[in-house]
Amino acid sequence: MNRPIRWYDYLTFNAYWLGLSALSNTMTPLVVPLLVQQFIGEELKGTYYGNLRLWTLMVAILVQALAGLLSDRSTSRWGRRRPFILLGTLGDLVMIALIGFSAGMEGPAGYWFLFTMVILMMVTTNIAHGATQGIIPDLVPAEKRGRFSAVKALLEIPIPLIIVSFTIARMVSKGNLWGALITLMGILVVVALISMFIPEQQNKANASPLAWQDFVRLAAMTGAFTLILLGLGWAVNLTHPLLSQLEAAPLLITTGVISLIGMALAVFGGVTVSLRIGVDSDSLRKDPSFRWWVINRLAFLIGANNLAGFTIYFLQGRLGYVQAEAAGPASRLTMFVGVAILLSALPSGFLTDRFGRKRIVALAGFLAAAGTALAVAVPNLTVIYIGGAIIGIGMGLFYTANWALGTEIVPKAQAGRFLGISNLAGAGAGAIGAYIGGPMADFLAVQMPQNPGLGYVLLFVLYGSLFLLSIAALLRVREPSRASEIAQID
Repeated sequence: MNRPIRWYDYLTFNAYWLGLSALSNTMTPLVVPLLVQQFIGEELKGTYYGNLRLWTLMVAILVQALAGLLSDRSTSRWGRRRPFILLGTLGDLVMIALIGFSAGMEGPAGYWFLFTMVILMMVTTNIAHGATQGIIPDLVPAEKRGRFSAVKALLEIPIPLIIVSFTIARMVSKGNLWGALITLMGILVVVALISMFIPEQQNKANASPLAWQDFVRLAAMTGAFTLILLGLGWAVNLTHPLLSQLEAAPLLITTGVISLIGMALAVFGGVTVSLRIGVDSDSLRKDPSFRWWVINRLAFLIGANNLAGFTIYFLQGRLGYVQAEAAGPASRLTMFVGVAILLSALPSGFLTDRFGRKRIVALAGFLAAAGTALAVAVPNLTVIYIGGAIIGIGMGLFYTANWALGTEIVPKAQAGRFLGISNLAGAGAGAIGAYIGGPMADFLAVQMPQNPGLGYVLLFVLYGSLFLLSIAALLRVREPSRASEIAQID
């Protein structure tokens, strides 16, 4: 970009995050779990939802990394990133419409059609997502990235949460699925058009040729992560029959501990092995900060993403709502979380630049853990709303500070590739939390029929524990000094 930063760049550079988040916050906590429940029924809804999350999010990891890598090398006259945003949006519009048609189906056929459509939507969405991640590192000087990341956090989290809560979620709760999906499609069209005004220039640098080894490495990275998660999920599930004879309290404690260990091993082992495959090992040995940043991000997002993904099932089990009845309270909870994120994200850029990225990320982990503890402690909707608001404050701080920290750690010339690889955290979070957690909740519902929702309460406790685990990982991240930032600009 050959001109100074202007005020409206804060909007155009970040507008597409609103569309990506609106899509995620419509499909993950509302449309997809209700459709899975419709097709599969009560007994196995957690298992089948976890299975869908695993495979669709593994596709997201691969496609997002590939899109970042390809957009780094793009020499289109439209710029590096904008062609990918446009192509991904057009694909999303088609997939959303097909998901809407699946609602008229029944049984396993409906589930597998939905499964296929969500897989394809992960391809189209992450073509755009992988490219979008490179915009701030491409065009924004280091000393302004905290402020740009704060606007990104606003448009990525609280604003779409509030919009979805007041519009799309209400339509879903009233059975107006098509109205919700058409509204979502309109949001995506608007933000894609705004993104076309990003002042990218044609990349005329001589990019290194794209070798097949790059694709093979990324595929191997995703495959390794998937195999680790499948193996740990199998191992955790293998313990369930061995625990079935335990009394209620030992059953809950033992099942929870085993599942938490499985999730923690998936975080550390999955990231470590995958990055050794996907990133040059010499760079990781010289400075392991990128690996520990991804681990920190993954542990936190397991909690944040899956609290949202299982909200409807949690409210059904904890407070007795029946199927779509929970969509209304879930949307109000989403609104409280969104408002809290908005209030904390507004000053988060200043706080991040003033006190340092790591301190704010650590504070975010403590707040999210405290909010989760409050939300699960009392079966009262008002208390759950308050806990959700505290989680939202932590999330608002985290999304700004963690992303600003990551953009400083990654090599500028390969920002799209490295930030695309970092989707091990974004997509991997949903996969780990759902694939291990969903079957655990179903198992406990069978073992404790007098209180079948208790499994989802335990699941939320595990997610709160992972917020604390994210703080431990942060200790190994080396935050670049202000002097090194200035040197990078020069």
